[in-house]
Parts: sequence; structure tokens; C-alpha cells
Amino acid sequence: MLGARDIMDQIESTGLVAIIRAPGSEQLIDAVNALRDGGVTCIEVTMTTPNALDVIRAARGAVGDAAVIGVGSVLDAATARAAMLAGAQFVVAPTTDLPTIEICRRYSVPVMPGALSPTEILRAFQAGADMVKVFPTSTLGPQYLKDLRGPLPQVKLVPTGGVNLDTAGDFIRAGAAALGVGSALVNKQVLRDGDFAKLKATASAFLDRVRQARTAG
Repeated sequence: MLGARDIMDQIESTGLVAIIRAPGSEQLIDAVNALRDGGVTCIEVTMTTPNALDVIRAARGAVGDAAVIGVGSVLDAATARAAMLAGAQFVVAPTTDLPTIEICRRYSVPVMPGALSPTEILRAFQAGADMVKVFPTSTLGPQYLKDLRGPLPQVKLVPTGGVNLDTAGDFIRAGAAALGVGSALVNKQVLRDGDFAKLKATASAFLDRVRQARTAG
């Protein structure tokens, strides 16, 4: 069984968290298998997924420790705890909700709250965040992350929003500990078409960008 440190090490070493909103557990499991075959083993199932808790439970049962399954779009501590009981191995939030961080710390589940400003990011870190999801970065871009890293080098930042194959390397070079990638990796069309070969190839391409940027940087 993977511990909290193992999970965080896997997220950071892989350098990428795939964010999925799947309509059902069967599609999710197929997507997880394709991502894993492409080298991406850290998966975030958003709470906006229909029957998200059932989907997380089914995914954990199907993939075991072959992939790390977390929950995203968590807005409060009660939802975080329900997801943990369903099998979520890490918790991601779009905002910094202190009770959510507290309950994750209580049960030794890695937590990645969302923040944008330096004040919010430091607040999340001081409250016990393992990593901080910098969200949204779609308009601010890699330069903003680089600016944050100057005064906050101790915080592991995970930009989310605006991360695609063209920008992934730039975000890593700007100091990202990992990347949160949604529709640029797992989109509705790929799931609808069941094009899991394409999903595997895209996952592999993202990891190549991460590796190249880390090597160069």
C-alpha cells in the first residue's frame, strides 16, 4: 500500500497529474489504463464527474497500485473525507479551504489546494499543503509561475489551466514541481470516441516535454 510520501514522490517524479471528468467508471478505467501505458500514473477524478465517488471506488478496485487515483474539485472537508473513504489517494481543490487541508492532514492524505496570489499560496503552504495548485494559469502563463518562485522557492507549485503540449516545457522551466493537465490530455472527444491509443500517445508526448525541460533546466 502506498503511503502519503510515496504518492507525493510519484506525482513529482512523473511531473504530471491527468485531470479526468469521465461519464462513468468503465470509460475512466479504460482512460487510466491508456494513461498508465503512456507513462502517466497520477490521475485526478473531479467531483464534477457524474457519480464521482462510485467512479473513484471502481477505479481503485480495478487498477490497485498501478496508478494513483485522486479526487479534484473538492470544495469542503466533508467532500474530501467522503472521497477518501471511496479510495481517493490525494485531494485537489480549486481554492484554499482550511478545514479541507486539516482533514487531509489528519488522515495523512496528500492535499493540493488551489491558490493564485502570493498571499493565498503562502497561506495554503503554511496550513499544511503538500503542493499548491496555482489556478488558473491560462492567462498568466509560465512567467507568472517564475515570478512566484522568486519569493516562494520552498513551495511546490502545480500550474493548472493553460497547460498543453506547447506550454508544458515552459511551465517546468519556470519552476513547476508538476503540471495539472485537463482537456489538453483527456478531452470529451477522446473519451466519446474511445480513442485510447491517441490518449496513450498524448500522455507519452507530455512526459517527453517534462523530461526534456527538466534535462535542459
